[in-house]
Amino acid sequence: MRLKIKSCCSRLCLPPGGRGLAALLAALLLLSGCSPRQERDDSLRIGVALYTQDDTFISAMAQDLEQLAQEEESRIGQKITLLISDSRSNQTTQMDQVDRFLNRGCDVLCVNLVDRTAAAVIVDKAAAAGVPLIFFNRQPVDEDIRRWDQTYYVGASAPESGILQGQLVLDAWNSRRERLDRNGDGVLQYVMLEGEPGHQDSLLRTEYAIKALTDGGVEVERLARDTANWNRAQASARTSQWIKDYGDQIEVILSNNDDMALGAIDALKETGREPDSWPLIVGVDATAPAREAVEAGQLYGTVLNDSRGQAQAMLALSLALYAGDDPAQAVELEDGHYVWLPYQQVTRENLSLLPAD
Repeated sequence: MRLKIKSCCSRLCLPPGGRGLAALLAALLLLSGCSPRQERDDSLRIGVALYTQDDTFISAMAQDLEQLAQEEESRIGQKITLLISDSRSNQTTQMDQVDRFLNRGCDVLCVNLVDRTAAAVIVDKAAAAGVPLIFFNRQPVDEDIRRWDQTYYVGASAPESGILQGQLVLDAWNSRRERLDRNGDGVLQYVMLEGEPGHQDSLLRTEYAIKALTDGGVEVERLARDTANWNRAQASARTSQWIKDYGDQIEVILSNNDDMALGAIDALKETGREPDSWPLIVGVDATAPAREAVEAGQLYGTVLNDSRGQAQAMLALSLALYAGDDPAQAVELEDGHYVWLPYQQVTRENLSLLPAD
């Protein structure tokens, strides 16, 4: 969908004729302080607001989006300009970035929310400007998505990631119980590293990972749980404390994402113990560092969260909206607003089959 470009000098009346007409008009335009919206070329401008680039998965998705945009630009001959900002986990900062994107004449907004409760305000801003809006990775409530018909969400199902993570542990429990059940009581003792408090992905991954185990007939006992805000260093600190508190009682460490799983690995390395004596550790995302840990035998498994697939869907959707085409012809839309990407289990056995980063 191409935006109508509004002139910041909309009703300028000048007498006809006169050699100074062009010069006078140019001077008035300079004085009026026209924004880049009026000076833009015919490129597709996509404003991308990331909740934080410190998140390994989000950073990888941004890199995927940049690479795909360059490839698509060459393929179709359409100039694509990405304006990417880091909200640094601050919703006020992200609101300011959204305003700047709109003022700079962006044709599409892609927003990775800091706080999902702020979605309605961003939808209203985009709707008022007539700029299509794509939320990604952090899902707003359905009511906010449906607040405007040009609002979309690209992501993956959090319950599915939890189920697949739990099934990884279930398979390991059934195939190598003698190693995992250290005290021989037939109960799986675990600790849980959770993302942000109240974050839907964190809540759902936690719930469904354990549900997959109990549905599989495994009796479980939670020794500890704590939030580490998706952060490697925080997860390392939490795990170090749990090692002191519970020692060899910990049989499995479940983590809502790979960065926190890697933090648990950092803490276990500090003990000087060999990986064969560590608890089983599983994550979510299949980031490049996590794949290396899987290859090294430190991370038992993870669940691929397809960053490249999500970036590809965002770009295809943006191009369709910019061109005024039916978005359902560009991406597979569910309920007219949602693009869902599948997850995939990753272990050492299938690591080589995954596409390269």
